[in-house]
Amino acid sequence: MTDALDDFERSSFTSEGSTRTVYRIGSGPAVIVMSEIPGITPNVARFARMVADIGCTAVMPHLFGEDGKDPSLPYMAQSLVKACVSKEFTILALGRTSPITTWLRALARSEHERCGGPGVGAVGMCLTGGFALAMMVDDVVVAPVLSQPSLPFPVNGAHRSALGISDADAERVRERVAAGVCVLGLRFTGDKASPPERFAALRDLLGDGFVGVELDSSPGNPHGHRKAAHSVLTEDLDDRPGTPTRAALDQVLELFRSRLVG
Repeated sequence: MTDALDDFERSSFTSEGSTRTVYRIGSGPAVIVMSEIPGITPNVARFARMVADIGCTAVMPHLFGEDGKDPSLPYMAQSLVKACVSKEFTILALGRTSPITTWLRALARSEHERCGGPGVGAVGMCLTGGFALAMMVDDVVVAPVLSQPSLPFPVNGAHRSALGISDADAERVRERVAAGVCVLGLRFTGDKASPPERFAALRDLLGDGFVGVELDSSPGNPHGHRKAAHSVLTEDLDDRPGTPTRAALDQVLELFRSRLVG
């Protein structure tokens, strides 16, 4: 464990024969924070601390990469290759839910028992961005956030609008939203890894139950977002008051505060 995670409690969780390291910080209802490629970076840990600051327990499971390590292009490529060959992540297949979400749902149920509250929050980023949607098949997940959801990889038209879950899970998600759960999504407008067709598909599936926040990263945008901006809550976050990314971050934290803390 590196210095970036020294203030986190470290333990492990086992389900379905798989044991993974889990980092926790804070107290109150749990929020499962699923890291983006390449892994639990210092900025992912920083976001988890923000979640803890509003009165929640931020729970970060190790999914890939080296925990606490700064991102770099070689490191990102290495983590991505390993994820692509792993059977736990459905990278390209349509109409399938990544198997790792079964383990994540078990973690969410366990953390709910541990931390209490009305339910659990879940936020995925990039490769894990859609996992919060898949976790909604369990009633325990009441505050899902999809930040730049990138699976399946948008290699063609069908993949660009795919949501990375099975038809049965999609129907269950629709039922949960009809019962009052709100799904929050974040992306930059120029993000090719998380295309606009995916948010359009979420609106078609969930109607007003999906709140899509799309941040302008077009050339010459007034806020200086780079053309390749991708990570709304971490690497591309400008958290100065009044910036669009700060507003998006505040919207995420307010969802957790209103649904979990009360």
